[in-house]
Amino acid sequence: MPDPASSADDASLAARRQLLIGLAIAIVGAILFSAKAIVAKLIYRYQVDAVTLIAFRMLFSLPFFAVMAVWQARKAASLSGKEKGQIVILGLLGYYLSSFLDFLGLQYISAGLERLILFLTPSFVLLLSVFLMKRRITLVEWSALGISYLGTVLVFVHDVRLGGSNVTLGGLLVLGSAVCYAVYLLASGELVKRVGSLRLVAYAMCVSSVACIVQFFLLRPLSFLVQPQAVYGLSLVNAFFCTVLPVFLTMIAVQRIGAASASQAGMIGPVSTLFLGAMLLDEPITGIQLAGTALVLCGIYLLSRKKA
Repeated sequence: MPDPASSADDASLAARRQLLIGLAIAIVGAILFSAKAIVAKLIYRYQVDAVTLIAFRMLFSLPFFAVMAVWQARKAASLSGKEKGQIVILGLLGYYLSSFLDFLGLQYISAGLERLILFLTPSFVLLLSVFLMKRRITLVEWSALGISYLGTVLVFVHDVRLGGSNVTLGGLLVLGSAVCYAVYLLASGELVKRVGSLRLVAYAMCVSSVACIVQFFLLRPLSFLVQPQAVYGLSLVNAFFCTVLPVFLTMIAVQRIGAASASQAGMIGPVSTLFLGAMLLDEPITGIQLAGTALVLCGIYLLSRKKA
């Protein structure tokens, strides 16, 4: 007869292995997604503007999301006209406008500050749910919000002293990006239950990609398609390694360990951006930046634990 204790130990080891693999996948996804700020900064060195940058990013990523969308459509029920309209609106808001504001802001602020501001998105979701859905916030949640915002303000004031008024403009643009994505998350809550998360992301990203590409052809001459070879290479990295791959990795991680654990693993994002910025962009790491980053991470951790 099999030993019950041995079977229990095997099951425990298997569960732990599943958790560790899921966490590793979530961490890699978070680091890759955060690295888009680093890649964008490298592309800006070639005098490429935000409209062109995001167009190349979505042009290279569109085939991957189109294949995913077709694959999802073949095995799922057809969408109603209302659902199609909602997906178009969400795609324009959550991925087109949010990404465009983010890349605009990155022209003026450090990659580390950009990641910190974007990391406040869960807190914006919470605040929007208070004003729009009349949800009550607990004392723990208020404390988490206060700690997170204090950390961001600390880093923001530090960067303003070094970078001047452009930091304020860049910070406001990235803040707008975070708010847009928070609205997207809040609005997609019911739709994702009917459509499915992977299908919704694929469709929304296709809408966003088309919008970014159309925007480019409306605002820029065709001659802007001719860029240094390095821009094409970096744009391909931005599209696949910082956009498509993180989406798949995050979905896999959520399936393995759940959304709460995956989101907590994603807290590595701001930290990785800070150090990648120092290594690849020569952005300084100061005590104030580390303290601000720690405060933001503590606040978001409290929110994630409360949500969990």
